[in-house]
Amino acid sequence: MKRPPSFKTEAEMCAAFIVWLKQQLGWTPYAETAGWDILLAHADGTQIGVQAKLKFNLAVLTQAVESGGGWNEVGPDYRAVLVPDGGHADLCAALSLTLIRPRKQWNGSFEFEPGFDRSWARWHYCNPAKRHDLPEYVPDVPAGVPSPSTLTKWKVGALQVCAVMELRGYVTRQDFRLARIDYRRWTQEWLEAVPEKPGRWRWRDGVDQGFSKKHPVIYPQVRAQVREKGLAAATEDGVLL
Repeated sequence: MKRPPSFKTEAEMCAAFIVWLKQQLGWTPYAETAGWDILLAHADGTQIGVQAKLKFNLAVLTQAVESGGGWNEVGPDYRAVLVPDGGHADLCAALSLTLIRPRKQWNGSFEFEPGFDRSWARWHYCNPAKRHDLPEYVPDVPAGVPSPSTLTKWKVGALQVCAVMELRGYVTRQDFRLARIDYRRWTQEWLEAVPEKPGRWRWRDGVDQGFSKKHPVIYPQVRAQVREKGLAAATEDGVLL
């Protein structure tokens, strides 16, 4: 019997899976999203939630069954477990899960089964009442790592604030309201206050929290969107246009 491919970490296996998946037309992988190691989204809206483990065990089954809300509530259309050992497909099927297995090629690359060719014979439809809401940006974080970093709405808002700071040189409370995040920790701990006029304040760079450095792929996209929407321009009252 052929031995399954060996990966040093779950992150390494997830990375190989994402590289392969990007070759499948129409699919986008969202790492560490909605409680899944990888949430796959197709251009037609179809979603597949994937939980990964280096060894098949009860934990990965439990995570795949429970992630993203209960059955028929909020969740993906299909649920799957990604493990190197492919000997438990029947057990997964009994739980309405699909077992995804890697296969190493002669050139060192990997393929994964079953395929994503829109043939759903080996997939089990979960009939969710509502699919997961996808983040505004595809996360630039690794999948399958301990204590994963997720791209939350707060982080996107923080990147927007950083972009306004870079483009304009300062921020106001209105900027935080538009980004939908609380200004208090920023203004009390991280930024340098500059009084503008009685009752009005601006804040400029202070203690760098490194938000933009932690998201080197997404931050340029956020900055471009901020620039495109004209958020770097301000009226006399500091209200973004």
